[in-house]
Amino acid sequence: MSFDTLSNAMISIKNAEMIGKKFCEIRASKLVGNVLKVLKNHGYIKSYEFIKESVGGKFFVELSGNINNCGAIRPRFSSSVTEYEFYERRYLPARGFGILVVSTTKGIMSQREAIELGLGGVLLAYVY
Repeated sequence: MSFDTLSNAMISIKNAEMIGKKFCEIRASKLVGNVLKVLKNHGYIKSYEFIKESVGGKFFVELSGNINNCGAIRPRFSSSVTEYEFYERRYLPARGFGILVVSTTKGIMSQREAIELGLGGVLLAYVY
């Protein structure tokens, strides 16, 4: 049984991208849905669709081939606006290349949007 749905989702996306698949199925949760929304807004995936099942559901994700690496950040570090640069250096390969997905009081967004709004938050995932 899996306990971290976000980690499983990011690993599924990464593995599907590495072998060149165009589609991927992921177990659904609200957190995963919000992270997929951020990835779609930044062009890392083409689209995603929720498929309802008798118990729970799944996300059917259409991949665009733009992801080199992605993963969940564990443990989920809290970060202020000034600390995002430290975590960018730690998880992303270069400045301005890739995004960190952050949970803030205004919802789940990229670190770039959080910096513009002046919001700190909890780091969830990275993608580049």
